[in-house]
Amino acid sequence: MKVAYIFATQRHNISYVLAKMILPQLEQKRHGVDVVGMFFFEDNNYVLVDGNPIGARLHKVAKETGMLLMGCDQCCYEREIADKLFPGVPIGCFPDLYQALAGNMPDQVITL
Repeated sequence: MKVAYIFATQRHNISYVLAKMILPQLEQKRHGVDVVGMFFFEDNNYVLVDGNPIGARLHKVAKETGMLLMGCDQCCYEREIADKLFPGVPIGCFPDLYQALAGNMPDQVITL
């Protein structure tokens, strides 16, 4: 099964759910599903800023697996981080996300 995660809410999603639950499982190849993409809203986009330690681990997994990482364009521009993301991490809106996932469509989308 293929899934995509959308990180929409602020509370503990990056520091706990992603960093301590999802990411270790992905690194150990025991998450149980293929994660084909992650899309970030609001302050969750800071994980995509080059140099963020959680983001560095996530970026490594994404490069190894081909998983899409994408930040919300409006959120990144409002926070003035659009040009500070890890190399190759695009920003966009839902139409861009749909297009980016079109060749590797998830079976389920999970919003956290």
